[in-house]
Amino acid sequence: MDRYAVIGLGNISKRHRKNLKILHPEAKIYALSASGRKPEEAVEFADEVLITLAALIKSKPKFVIVASPATYHAEHAIPLIEAGIPVLIEKPISASVIDSQKIINAADKYNVPVGIGYCLRYLTSTRFLKEGLGKKIIGDLRNVFIEIGQYLPDWRPAKYYRDSVSAKAELGGGALLELSHELDYAQWLLGSFKPECAILRSSKELDLNVEDSVDILALNNKNTVISIHLDFLQKPAYRRCRLLGSEGSIEWDLINNQVTLIADNKKQLILDGKEADRNQMYLDMLLDFESLIAKEPNTCITAKEAENTILLIDEIKQKALNKKNL
Repeated sequence: MDRYAVIGLGNISKRHRKNLKILHPEAKIYALSASGRKPEEAVEFADEVLITLAALIKSKPKFVIVASPATYHAEHAIPLIEAGIPVLIEKPISASVIDSQKIINAADKYNVPVGIGYCLRYLTSTRFLKEGLGKKIIGDLRNVFIEIGQYLPDWRPAKYYRDSVSAKAELGGGALLELSHELDYAQWLLGSFKPECAILRSSKELDLNVEDSVDILALNNKNTVISIHLDFLQKPAYRRCRLLGSEGSIEWDLINNQVTLIADNKKQLILDGKEADRNQMYLDMLLDFESLIAKEPNTCITAKEAENTILLIDEIKQKALNKKNL
């Protein structure tokens, strides 16, 4: 019988266990708490709950999804890699450059497949936009405006927001790491870029010890000006990107999975994926990782790519003017 495992018991871990059951209904699915505790409540979509990483390694799963807090990713992933077990790590790869490099070094040394779970790359509108930009459908890019905002207390209604991973620096919280999907897709679509200036803020409203609002102004190697805003404050949730080119512009609505082209004074919806099953991008990500393991063609996000996002976050922090209690 095939075996798979997920480390972590949060919402994303539950989704991964459910999706593994969808893809491999006959397989045995293990769950392991990130802290090693034995949960008192039942764990959905898990056939067995293990207590230690050693027990998980002994079970010899085909691969493991590491969905623990980012500060534990290296601690959980590296022993698995050393045991020859492929690992799919939830974004971000880690909370630090040092831990990211440790994971990369282990993967290289033991020649074990490692992928990073930036699932937004598998959204149909993201891939559609990537292809369109490759064909220069709006000419040369001049400006890009990226914005995401969602009110943190609404993220996990069953949990007090200040007790969540997102709110705790020691667990890899803060808008930069928690909302790093935007930094990943920006680099994937636009190439690498350098932050020219940045402002990180912690509002009185949420009273966190991490940044709940980030504003970045950056330039890529083609002198495209990139403006990025991330926050834990907006109601309702907002997630959009606007791209201005020499021959038109694009409005990308990530929540509704839609792409609109504006050219020749006309506005045209060129992709409408609003009714698509949003869980499909998670399924596609797992299937893509399985292709990586099988040494088949794949588009998995590599550990090195994901490290570039951690390096970018470090650069942003160095550029930032930290403003508390604004």
